[in-house]
Amino acid sequence: MWAPDIYEGSLTPVIAFLSIAPKISISTNISSVFIYGSYRATLQQIFFFCTIASMILGALAAMAQTKVKRLLAHSLIGHVGYIRTGFSCGTIEGIQSLLIGIFIYALMTIDAFAIVLALQQTRVKYIADLGALAKTNPISAITFSITMFSYAGIPPLAGFRSKFYLFFAALGCGAYFLASVGVVTSVIGRWAAGRLPRVSQFGGPKAVLCAPDT
Repeated sequence: MWAPDIYEGSLTPVIAFLSIAPKISISTNISSVFIYGSYRATLQQIFFFCTIASMILGALAAMAQTKVKRLLAHSLIGHVGYIRTGFSCGTIEGIQSLLIGIFIYALMTIDAFAIVLALQQTRVKYIADLGALAKTNPISAITFSITMFSYAGIPPLAGFRSKFYLFFAALGCGAYFLASVGVVTSVIGRWAAGRLPRVSQFGGPKAVLCAPDT
């Protein structure tokens, strides 16, 4: 799986661009397929499989990560699955929920990587390095915590509303198994994404932020 390695080794602005622009482009192209009537049952089954695989892989793999960028990479993989739920429905409500989801996803991603970029000056690489953030930079700690709670789908934040619309659209088209998998992986993802705000607010075993070399 190449995404986490690319995220870890690339510049943060490049990662932010790659996290948003291709997904918006792909979503637009697939939406045009739906609008112009080329959406068939076979394509829907493919979307079902890819959606479930992305949600499960993103949630489970994020639990084992110790680095900030790799955790964000796996979280974004899971969110691609959530957004793809709108395509899997094959309904107008699914496309509407998709548009809401991709907009909220873009805002959360920009916010998350903007904070990661700001924290690079303090050599934050591992999740444990965020332990002293609440003391050294409380504004960044609070902003990062809110962003990650939104990623995790904690109500009443935007991330929760995005998943609610997507899963509600899945239930509306009869995709009960897809909605169930989404809810379960969201619960798992809450624990994984919740590690970042938990460590940044309450500290961890390596609660030290190093100053940059001068």
